[in-house]
Parts: sequence; structure tokens; C-alpha cells
Amino acid sequence: MTTKSPADNFPAGYELPKVWTWEKGNGGQFANINRPIAGSTHDKELPVGKHPLQLYSLATPNGQKVGIMLEELLAAGHEGAEYDAWLIKIGDGDQFGSGFVEVNPNSKIPALMDHSTPEPTRVFESGSILLYLANKFDAFLPNGHKARTETMNWLFWQMASAPYLGGGFGHFYAYAPIHIKYAVDRFSMEVKRQLDVLDRHLANHEYMAGPEYSIADIAIWPWYGKLALGQAYGDAGAFLDVESYKHLQRWTAQIAARPTVKRGCMVNKVTGDASEQLHERHEASDFETKTQDKIGKA
Repeated sequence: MTTKSPADNFPAGYELPKVWTWEKGNGGQFANINRPIAGSTHDKELPVGKHPLQLYSLATPNGQKVGIMLEELLAAGHEGAEYDAWLIKIGDGDQFGSGFVEVNPNSKIPALMDHSTPEPTRVFESGSILLYLANKFDAFLPNGHKARTETMNWLFWQMASAPYLGGGFGHFYAYAPIHIKYAVDRFSMEVKRQLDVLDRHLANHEYMAGPEYSIADIAIWPWYGKLALGQAYGDAGAFLDVESYKHLQRWTAQIAARPTVKRGCMVNKVTGDASEQLHERHEASDFETKTQDKIGKA
């Protein structure tokens, strides 16, 4: 490691300790739930509804992937994809309840339980859930060798790239207690590069894996499509000049127009317009009768 003068560090005088120790509540929007250990903090069983699939989630980009996938499967006629969606309030620490930790030991949403198997199957990590459902229902994952491999390429690209977009850029641009120019510049540069990767690819492809809509599109859109729509991290769209990525904008609008995507984004949503918030989803009719604007009038 290059020797650095503590006087030049931020904050001035900071020196790396020989062994890092956790300072609880070290700033930032999620300081109250971040910690360097795993495991549950309290006993709380997860609810189980009547449908084969039980989703425990929140409408973050990762959570929206699975809501979209399930709505796409139902619209395509896969009755076995009926599901109950239960709200996990990560700001309140619901993900550290004992029941949730049993489903996902990493305490991250979304998490899925499949009760249609001989022994209930747990599935965690959004990419794993998408792939599990695609294989289970033989849907939104092309069968041809080339197209299937391309779908997997872009699915794993998203899983590897989103931490830079959300955990890096999103954190230092929107959630950190102060703006640090070096950090903002470092992560903005990488996110711009990722947007350019998508824009160049979509110049010659209707969807991410070619002519077919797939789990690659479902995985990528809630992150990069929402950013392209100016719906992520406040005014980050203008900051990153997302309008300049014309092919990405075309793809973004095409995906956004799908009714299944609109419904999927509403599942477990707790922010924004009340008419677009469906805190829990147990029946298809809930989108018409149990959004927060309807609940408020009941």
C-alpha cells in the first residue's frame, strides 16, 4: 500500500487502524440497520398464504425483479405461479427476523419459498429467483444455445454491476451523510460506462438477449430502466445525462409500457403515489381494490 500522509486524508488526520472495528451508527441513511455480523436479531415467524409461492420482499429494484417475473408468468398463463407477497420493511429491520433469516441467511430481500415442491424450497438472491422460476415454468429463458447463453451473460452482468450502481453511486450520491467528490466521481464514471455498455448493445438488439424478452430484461430494467426514466436517486438521471443514451431510452420505454411490469413494480411498494402502492398482494384483484389509495378510503 502506498504511504499516505494522514493530513491529506478525509477527514484530515485519519489513519487506517491495524484492525478495523465497527462504530455503530456511523452515518448514512441506513446506519441504523447496517452491521458487520449475520444472523437474526429477534424471533419472528414469516406469514404463509394459500398460494404455492410465497414472496417476502420490498419494491426496491431487486424486489421489483421478482414481482415483475411473477406477474409475467401469470399473464402468460402459468397458474402455478400464483403467489402471496408479504412486505418486509428493511428500514425496520424485518429482514433480521428469525423466519426471514431461515429463508435468506444473508438478510436481503427478495426471498421466496416454493411450497409446491415435496419439501418447501427456499430461494434467495434475485438472480437465483429469476432463474429458478424461469426453469420451473420453462418461460422467459430461451431454449436455443446461443440465446440462452446470451440471456445468462446479461443476467450475471446485472448481478455483478448493480452493486456499483446502487451500493456505490447510489450511496455516495444520495444516501451518504456528506458528498465526497472522489467517491462521487469514481462511481459516476463507472455507472456512465455501464450505461454506455447497455446503449451500444441495445443499438443492435431489441431486447437484451436478442429478439425475445427474457429474464435478462427483467433483471436489468428495475435498475437501469428506472435510472433512465429519472426515477432513481432523486435527480440522478439529469446528473448522469441519461437522455443521451437513446437506445437505452427506447428499450426502457418499451419495457415500461408492459402492464405486467407496471403491476410488478407495485408489489410491496411503500413509497410514491398511493395508487401505485400495493403493500401486500394475495389475489390479482388486489391491484384494483387494495392499493393504498383504496385502503385509505375504506
